[in-house]
Order: sequence, then C-alpha cells, then structure tokens
Amino acid sequence: MLQLKPEQPFFDFYTYPPVGGDDWRYAFQTAQVRAIEMQMLSRAALLDMANAASFESAVDSLSAGEYALPQGSRSFAELETVLKQRRTAVRQLFADLMLDKPIVRLFRTRDDFANLRLAVRRTLTGKELGEDYSDEGNVRPQRFEELFGEQQEYEGQEPAFPGYVRQAVERAVLAYYQNKDIRQIDYAIDAVQAEYNLRRARQLKSVFLLGLFMIQTDLTNIRTMLRLKFTEAEWRNVFLRGGFVELERFVRGLDVGYEALGSLFFATPYYHVVEAGAGYLASEKSFLGVEKKCEEYFIGFLKSTVQVTAGHQPIVAYLLMKENEIRNVRLILTARKNHLETKLILDRIA
Repeated sequence: MLQLKPEQPFFDFYTYPPVGGDDWRYAFQTAQVRAIEMQMLSRAALLDMANAASFESAVDSLSAGEYALPQGSRSFAELETVLKQRRTAVRQLFADLMLDKPIVRLFRTRDDFANLRLAVRRTLTGKELGEDYSDEGNVRPQRFEELFGEQQEYEGQEPAFPGYVRQAVERAVLAYYQNKDIRQIDYAIDAVQAEYNLRRARQLKSVFLLGLFMIQTDLTNIRTMLRLKFTEAEWRNVFLRGGFVELERFVRGLDVGYEALGSLFFATPYYHVVEAGAGYLASEKSFLGVEKKCEEYFIGFLKSTVQVTAGHQPIVAYLLMKENEIRNVRLILTARKNHLETKLILDRIA
C-alpha cells in the first residue's frame, strides 16, 4: 500500500474562494442578468417534476414556462429539441452580454474538447465518425473528422487547429496506446482542458475564473478518487493538477476506508462533499450522492457572485446555472420516462 501523509493545505477562504471586484463596464449587463435570473425554475418546481406521477404529468408541470412543448405534444424527442434550443439561446445571450470576447471563446472550448473526445474515441476504437458533434465551439465540427486525415494543415484553407486541440490529441493518443484502455483518453483530454482553463484564467487576470476552474479541478478529482476507489483500480497518476487541494490527499484517499475520507478532507472546503458522497457510495453503491454534493457546492460558488454589483462574474454564473437547470430538467424527465424511483431522482438533483 502506498502510504502518503498529506500536508495540511492553506486556504485563505472558508467555504468559497473570492470572486473578484466590480467592473462597471458591465453595469447594464449585470442588471439584465439579475432580472432574468428571477425567471429560472425554483427548487420547488424541480421537486414537483420529480414527484410527478408520470412523464406526462412532469411535462405538463412545465407547460407555462420556456420549456413548454407545442400544444398536444409530449414526445421525448420534441422535448430534447426544446432543451437544445434553450441551451443555444442562453449561450448566445452570454456571448451578446459578455464584453470581453476572449471569455466567450474560452467557454466555447468546452464544446471543442467534447467534440475532440468523440473524434479520438471513434478513430482509435475503429468506429465510424458520426454527425453528433456540437456546432457551438470555436472549431467547426466537420474539421474534427479531418484530425486523423492525410492533410493536417489543410493547405492554407483554414488556420491550423488551436494548440489546445493538438496537445489534447497527442496526449490522448499516447495515453491510449500505453495499454489500449479507452478511459485513458478521457483522463488525458481532461488534463489538457484543466491546464488550458487555468492558464487562460491567469492570462485574463480573472480572480473569479481562476477560482471557478480550480474548484472544477478539485471536484473532478473527488469524483475520480471515489470511482477509482469503488472499482479498486490501481491508477495513481490520473488526478488533475492545479486545484486548491494537493494531489497527495486524493492518492491517500484511495488507501483509507470510506469512513475515514471525511476526516482526511476536514481541513478543506470539500469536507461535506466528500463525507456525504463517500457515505452514500458505501451504503447505496451509487455515485448519485457525490454528484449531488459536487453540484451543490459548485452552484453555491456561482451564487456567491451576488456580492458583485457589476462585472463578468454574474454573467458567467448565469450561463453555468442555466445550463445546470437545463441538465436537471433533462435528468428528471429522462428518469420519469424510464419509470425510475422518485427517491433516486431526489437523491441526485441538488
């Protein structure tokens, strides 16, 4: 057994890191976001959907809002179309409100990395490349099919792939061929994405974005630690660097019992996340608990931007909270469509 004794980390905050100061260029945009935030679904509305007797009644509970289906329609395919339209709309609003366009491009890389995962997985596993790429990134979806083609530079027709794409491809391919484990593709791409996000946040000199991406890194590492622990995997080098918590603490977590994980993370802001998530995993053999606690912590950080009177922070927070709302609507209605127990739905939604 690998025995590592993590040092006590130093945090200059108790629950959430600072979100930065005001930027009065965003006075109008922040006021607009504050107004439309009030139209978001309440937790009570989500609980009503979760407790609905059927998929149809859950859909009906949305009939008076932006997620309403065309009259007389209740098909899941049409619902999926509505959800995609709402996500596209909120991303376009984000782009319109954001004065600092490099931040818009930064968040569009999320779709670039998602498309890249599809392209790399399908190519390395011999599956045909499909058409289900997102068209909301910085790179045209069609170009991902050319990643492994014969012409890498496209003879000057278009700029070469961004550096983060090329770096992710190289590391993912190398990681996969070490033992041909497809999971290594995701770990490699996640690492490049985390490094890129943190580097850009520092270049943009955004205290808020840096804290946001460091939190995302920590929460990803918590999920990874519990999944590796549950599957009894031997990997120790797949944790992401750059978060608030040192990597040795996650490695140590693989070697202690579930009951000891809470105390191991007691000195970190994630004590309740780890303790509740590990307890749920140990008793229920499910990751619903840790997903719920990670989401609650992350949304709590986004809501802390309420202290900002004007700035890019509330706009980014609204984008991420609205995307989370859309995911929760999809999750609940999918669960209702498949007749899952209400308890499982309630155990998952934050």
